[in-house]
Amino acid sequence: MSSSNAVVPVTKMHGTHNDFVIVDRRKARIDDPVAFARWICERHAGIGADGLILLEASEAADVRMRIVNADGSEAEMCGNGIRCAARWLDEAGEGGDLRFETLAGIVETQVLSREPDYHVRVALGTPGLGETPVKFLENARFVDMGNPHVVLLRDDVEDIELTMLARRLQTAALFQSGTNVHVAAVEGGSLRVRHWERGVGLTMACGTGAVAAAAVAIEQKLLASPVEVFVPGGRLIVEWDGRSGAFLSGPAVRVFDTEVRVEVAAAR
Repeated sequence: MSSSNAVVPVTKMHGTHNDFVIVDRRKARIDDPVAFARWICERHAGIGADGLILLEASEAADVRMRIVNADGSEAEMCGNGIRCAARWLDEAGEGGDLRFETLAGIVETQVLSREPDYHVRVALGTPGLGETPVKFLENARFVDMGNPHVVLLRDDVEDIELTMLARRLQTAALFQSGTNVHVAAVEGGSLRVRHWERGVGLTMACGTGAVAAAAVAIEQKLLASPVEVFVPGGRLIVEWDGRSGAFLSGPAVRVFDTEVRVEVAAAR
């Protein structure tokens, strides 16, 4: 085997400032997605992003979406990232209503608007709410959104040192693969949330985390659907009737398109 440099088209996008690099792997060759993600997501030496989104061929849906976090770990789903992927595919001529194959199952998206801003609605399935039996943590709720979330409702989102708590939870026996952690507070008729994501750390937004937090507030009858969720990076809307599937709506912003050179293996 020998190696050569290949030019890979990439797109930087964000959903409420949760940012991603998108690559269409149906056309571009990337031999090592983990190494590529660590390199391109590095904010001081690469493009910089919370994660890499790979679009791949699918036999079960319109397209397969893989999410590789900045540290190289793979996530089951990403509510902000899938909105960005939906916009990317829509602008590539693949349609405004799409079905994505993900590690969390089939996820459907719908483009709500293109002008003046792109907004996408995502069907994220039924939130699975359960108790979180962690001895040092009271009044926490576990929410399964196809990926794991711990939600803490507080009077103020700054009440908790979120990074310290989240790192401690990653070593809890209950979360063998780690967990996303969120602190939320009801403010008037809306919800404010801060996020810590596995494989990334503190983020400006977490789409599935916003849905998880809103589901807890709705279950406890603190808010009614639709819930306006304010995250550090902007505003999201969560719809949930308390029984069936939840929906997440929010912006998808295209920042720039460019090309990068990567080393690929080639047969001698």
